[in-house]
Amino acid sequence: MFMRSFLIATTMTMVVNPVSGFLPSSLPSFRVSRSNLAPAAISTRMVAVDVPVNAEMRTKMEKMLRDAQAYICKSVEDCDGQGKFIEDPWAREDGGGGLTRVMSGGKVWEKAGVNLAVVHGTMPFEALNAANDRLKFSNNDRAKGYAPGDRVPFFACGLSSVMHPRNPHCPTMHFNYRYFETEGGNWWFGGGQDITPSYLVEEDMKHFHSTLKNVCDKHDKDFHPKFKAWADEYYYIKHRGETRGLGGIFFDDLNDRAPEKIFEFCKDAVMSVPDAYLPIIEKHKNDAFTAEEKEWQQLRRGRYAEFNLVYDRGTIFGLKTGGRTESILMSLPETARWEYCHQPAAGSPEAIIMDVFKNPSKYNFAA
Repeated sequence: MFMRSFLIATTMTMVVNPVSGFLPSSLPSFRVSRSNLAPAAISTRMVAVDVPVNAEMRTKMEKMLRDAQAYICKSVEDCDGQGKFIEDPWAREDGGGGLTRVMSGGKVWEKAGVNLAVVHGTMPFEALNAANDRLKFSNNDRAKGYAPGDRVPFFACGLSSVMHPRNPHCPTMHFNYRYFETEGGNWWFGGGQDITPSYLVEEDMKHFHSTLKNVCDKHDKDFHPKFKAWADEYYYIKHRGETRGLGGIFFDDLNDRAPEKIFEFCKDAVMSVPDAYLPIIEKHKNDAFTAEEKEWQQLRRGRYAEFNLVYDRGTIFGLKTGGRTESILMSLPETARWEYCHQPAAGSPEAIIMDVFKNPSKYNFAA
């Protein structure tokens, strides 16, 4: 499945041959030309390169995510009843490209985006650190042998989405599922989905989390408790001392079993998005709301933007690898609000959900 190592210096060339969409083929070699890199990135240091070749998984993942993108967008359009996704294909200068689908001005969603990216080439050493939680669950340090300034050959395929409804009683939802390869035969899957309501409706949260739990349990009973705890840890706004929303699942660096098994888990998870999310939207999309409730939603959107710009791994990785800025920042809401030292009134619905944001471990909506 994977090639063995060889050495590269300063004059080798890259060979790619598209076989499907944005996907590079599995050639007998994957040579990186340092002469083609920006001068600041060129190093005379010899670097050992083990070249991963797994075209079958690359092709399967891209096709599955393309199918998921079409299915989810159609489901959201049907629920909205008015808005339509526009398609914006794009190419990455250093290799690969993607298809961004965005809905603006819908009846239900103010902004919704579903972005497919299939990219390859080399990335800075710093981007590798942002791409995974190395050493969290294994001793495989993907950064071993690299130094700042080095370039790392990679392949990445992912589907990401954020949906911001108009009604403050309808929660925002995010998901991302991805597959990575780097040199040395390294591969891993990552992803997850989470929900960010402005107001707490426990029945809705139980539906969302139970749907995810059922998907996890189908593949491994240990997945949900581990991935739920990881989501609570990951979606935490450290400088605020609160979570971005009410969690879900999150995982990264997952390669502890055959890639085909993890692929099937990712497929079931991403295809569960409409079942987990849209019944909640259908339930609340016509709810009446006040100007004060809308202002609270805007404040929570501000928190959402803070997390995405400061901590979000996909945003950091995309910007560090020269990704398409418009697609990377698609996750941000069209409007948000910040107020100086805002505190909700004691006992108010806003204060109730703030307690959950501050103390997520007290609640288990999937139980």
